[in-house]
Parts: sequence; structure tokens; C-alpha cells
Amino acid sequence: MRSHPPSHYLFKIDSFSLLAETKVENFKSDTFEAGGHQWRLVLYPNGNKRSNGSGHISLYLEICMEETADLSLDWEVDVDFKLFVLDQIRDQYLAIKDMEVPVTRFYEMKKKWGFSQLLSQETFKNGDNGYLVEDCCIFGAELLIIEPPSKLGQISMIKNPSGGTITWKIENFSLLDKKVYYSPVKSVGDINWYLMVYPNGHVEGESTHLSLYLALAEPDKLPPQRQVYVKYNLRLRDQIKSNHFQFKLPFEKCFDISISSWGYRKFVSLKDLKDSSKGYMVKDSLIVEAEILLISKLK
Repeated sequence: MRSHPPSHYLFKIDSFSLLAETKVENFKSDTFEAGGHQWRLVLYPNGNKRSNGSGHISLYLEICMEETADLSLDWEVDVDFKLFVLDQIRDQYLAIKDMEVPVTRFYEMKKKWGFSQLLSQETFKNGDNGYLVEDCCIFGAELLIIEPPSKLGQISMIKNPSGGTITWKIENFSLLDKKVYYSPVKSVGDINWYLMVYPNGHVEGESTHLSLYLALAEPDKLPPQRQVYVKYNLRLRDQIKSNHFQFKLPFEKCFDISISSWGYRKFVSLKDLKDSSKGYMVKDSLIVEAEILLISKLK
């Protein structure tokens, strides 16, 4: 039961008893529009006897023949619908829905769906129930057209993508006088990336550490709300013993138009960086890398 009426159609019948006395098996309402199609209600006041509706009120939703004439031979319309009967005493609508088949397919061979046993005649005609008051009753319909998807999105996770390591050798490190430097751009997972290095540190790493970040090269070309998940390591290569420096756990971050870079403000101390025994700095050059382990791809 609900208080608000069906959103698409109400069908009021006066003098129901006279209608039921006629020899006409069913009565059809005027057409109404919903979801770009024309519909009508089909009422069997004495029940649809061919569908086990004897002793009941039968009510159906039908897509109009005139509507389907312009459709292709293999047309179909998928609908989530409810049929209604008004309790006129309590001003409440009884909503009837097939919970076992929430979406119904209307097609050439089946243009009409509903309930052969909507209500028993006894229940319907019992004045205490409010469905038939002063020989008047009101039925209704509400439907939602289930359209096929207009767009298909697909996300896949690519493990160890081809060419997933971005390597950047920085020459003449001691002569670097800018706040930040950018590596050449490299495409991984159909997305362009680069590395960012702050030679003298960034924010809380300033003057004490080298800061290193992985960044999207063209974040403004991502659709709004689009995210790219990346699992990756940032690394400083040991050019002597291959005892490379990186944190134990890789980064796992989502890059988007608002946050296009992630990394470490305190990646490695400048003291360790310049310690010749560690092999990070050789002939005033160092090598930093981003190794992408997992990346999302959205189609």
C-alpha cells in the first residue's frame, strides 16, 4: 500500500456492476504515453477465464498495436511495471508487482502482461476494503522502461605492463639550480607519465632530502571523475653494486585530474645521496626510476 498515486495513468470506472453484466469479455482504457511508447490497461471485470482468472478481477498492461507497427520485426520493450487499485476509504493505493519477474519483455508474440488473479471478486466487492465504493473503482499503472545500455565501460588491471619502468639519468646534479626538474614523458598503459625531482627537497624535505614523484603528463585530458589506479615503486639506483634504494612497500595510489602526482617528499637524504660509498652518485649523475607493477585501464 502507498499514499501517492501511480505516476503514469489512472483508469476510473463508474457503474462497475453494469459493466460486469455486459457480455463483453474485457474493456480497454484510452492510451497513455510512457517511456516513448503508447500503452493501455485491459480490464476483465469477471476475470480472464482462459488464464485461470475465474472468480477474480483480471488486469493487464498492453503495448498498443498502433505503436508497434513502426517497430522492426524483432522489436522488444523491457518494462518494470506495477498495477494499482485505489482503496477509496483510506486513500491508499494497492500496488501489485510480479516480484519473481521484475522486468517483463513485451514483444511481437506477447504484447500484454498482467495479473489474471489481481483480486478475488469477494475481496474486490467487499465494501470494507474500499476498492469498490458506490459502484465506482479506480485502477492505475506505473512503468519504467529498461533501456539497453548506451555505453559500456570496462576496467582491466594490467600486471607488470610492457615498458612499465621509467628510467631517468640526471647529469651534472651539483649544477642543478632549479626547484624542480621533469623527466622525458613515457607512455605506460596508454597513459603518459613522467618523474619529478626536487634536487634540494620539497616542503618538509627541503634542504635535507631529495624529493621524487611519479606524475601524470596530461591530467587535464582525463575525463572528469576518471581515476587511474597504479601500484609502483620509486627507486634510486646504486650504480656500483646494484644495491638500489627503494621503500619496502610499493605505492598504491589513484591518479586523477585533481591529484596528478604522488611520491616522497623525503625520498633519500642529501647526505646519503652524496655518500660515494653508496653508489647513488657517480660522476655527478644519479639514476631514478619508477617501476609500475599494476595499472588500471578503462575502456
